[in-house]
Amino acid sequence: MKLKIFRFKPIMLLRSILSTMTVLVWVVLFISCQSIAQQATSDNALSNQEKSIIKIASHTAQGNLSQLKDVLNEGLDHKLTVNEVKEILVHLYAYAGFPRSIRGLQTLLEVLEERTAKGIDDEWGPEATTIDDSSSKYERGKTVLEELVGRPLDGKPEYQKFSPEMDRFLKEHLFADIFERDVLTYKQRELVTISVIASLGSLEPMLRSHLNLSLNVGWLSEQLIEFTEILVKTTTEDNVLATKTVLTEVLKSRTE
Repeated sequence: MKLKIFRFKPIMLLRSILSTMTVLVWVVLFISCQSIAQQATSDNALSNQEKSIIKIASHTAQGNLSQLKDVLNEGLDHKLTVNEVKEILVHLYAYAGFPRSIRGLQTLLEVLEERTAKGIDDEWGPEATTIDDSSSKYERGKTVLEELVGRPLDGKPEYQKFSPEMDRFLKEHLFADIFERDVLTYKQRELVTISVIASLGSLEPMLRSHLNLSLNVGWLSEQLIEFTEILVKTTTEDNVLATKTVLTEVLKSRTE
């Protein structure tokens, strides 16, 4: 009996070792997969600067000036340049109106004065370059819009037929005068736009349109989902619910 036990001990030991090695291999594979998944999620996550763009646009659109001061400081701390922040506030007037935009700019000036008094030297960054193109602003704006949409424009919506001046203002001013400016990219401008529209509420058709444009210019579905989560802290529950509902519909329609 002792001889049998002696003969089988090495085999049992080998089996034990192999079993342990198998478990270790699976553990290593699991950890590796988790690491890859987390890295992918991290790579696709919104940056601190992008999160600040959302917060600044949302609070400005709603006139939440006290909260705006906080997120302006946060955005500058996250290395948004002064001119980038200024451009965010200028851009959103096309969607929230001059009064909100002007109050945002006035609040930014207060923040910059306070930061200067504290010895904080914020980077101003490049200013918008002058647009020297003397061609038709209407055609330039139309070209920009077609680039955002990703296809040639086919016809006009009923409201533009009813009000041709609105069509002209949109093409010449919004998409030529504003979108052509180079301090912010198209991608950043769309992030500002959806942040404003979502925060104003009851603008689902426009929100749907600009969520589609946001996907066209490079925002990923998971980034837009994260965008809706940031809105939880900046606007009302109704606005957040409406935004999540519209985004779900948009994402579903693009996969059908």
